[in-house]
Amino acid sequence: MILILTMLNNLSCCFTCIALFLQVNVGFFLPEYTAYEEILSMFKRFVPIPHSLDAKNHYSVSVEELRKEIQSRGLSVILKSNPSNPVGTVVQGEELRQWVKLSQETHCSMIFDEFYSSYIYNESEPGKAVSAAEFVDDVNQDPVVIVDGLTKNWRLPGWRITWVVGPEEIISAVASCGSFLDGGANGPLQRAAIPLLQPELALQDSIALQNHFKSKRDYMVERLTKMGFSIRHPPQGTFYIWASVKNMPASINNAWIFFEEALKAKVVCVPGIFFDVNPGRRRQLFSSPYHYYIRFSFGPPLEELKRGLDQLECLVQTHHERTEKSGQGSM
Repeated sequence: MILILTMLNNLSCCFTCIALFLQVNVGFFLPEYTAYEEILSMFKRFVPIPHSLDAKNHYSVSVEELRKEIQSRGLSVILKSNPSNPVGTVVQGEELRQWVKLSQETHCSMIFDEFYSSYIYNESEPGKAVSAAEFVDDVNQDPVVIVDGLTKNWRLPGWRITWVVGPEEIISAVASCGSFLDGGANGPLQRAAIPLLQPELALQDSIALQNHFKSKRDYMVERLTKMGFSIRHPPQGTFYIWASVKNMPASINNAWIFFEEALKAKVVCVPGIFFDVNPGRRRQLFSSPYHYYIRFSFGPPLEELKRGLDQLECLVQTHHERTEKSGQGSM
């Protein structure tokens, strides 16, 4: 398998990989990692084509629907974070195998951003990470490109060590771009990274990571649900929770307003509208369904999460009391 270590982050790696393609239609899914908007806006020869996913379907797309999208819209490339940032869904197992098979059959290149691939909450297979690499038959023939690194799975963002796995021609071009942009990763950090990638150590680390983050996920989901947030699907992966504020008091049942009120309480969250990726501002987002969603992170230490959730609980309670006094009720 072809591998390159580079100083580029996940955004830059995805950007570099897409930049290697000629004039193409690039498919992506909504909601999606907000920084993809910058990637897909950079070059005019890319035609970014969004596909909105429905909360009722767990923000997932069937293989049959994906095939139809590729064929009817003429997609040459699909960009996908897996696990998904922000909703935490995971394409894995047989479903992921079918995605890779579809890329082989349709010759549609699939770029998988797997930076959260160890943050998987599947108790039946402790420590198991998710990667499209499991289903690639021939790394030089299958149109699959995988981006990963030490930033999230190994909690080492300062090292700036990432890698790209894919066909030789793609890797060669990425290496040239990386060399031109920043000269590549420094030797000492590359050597220091090698022991961390040993299968036995990586498995032990993943087991500990998953146990730790699952307990924080469960704690945060329980607290937020009790406060009145609607969490249709607890995340299967990542360390984010996608929650609706629609049932909150009328004074804070809009994500942007909630975000501003949370800042006053010294709690940082991200309005869902940021994940309605809109390259080139081609679409009007006035009626976007993500105006009612917030992305919370359970990445910080548990004690910090508790303090933040206590602050949010006070915030929500205060607005409930104001609503009762004014007689407004929830919209």
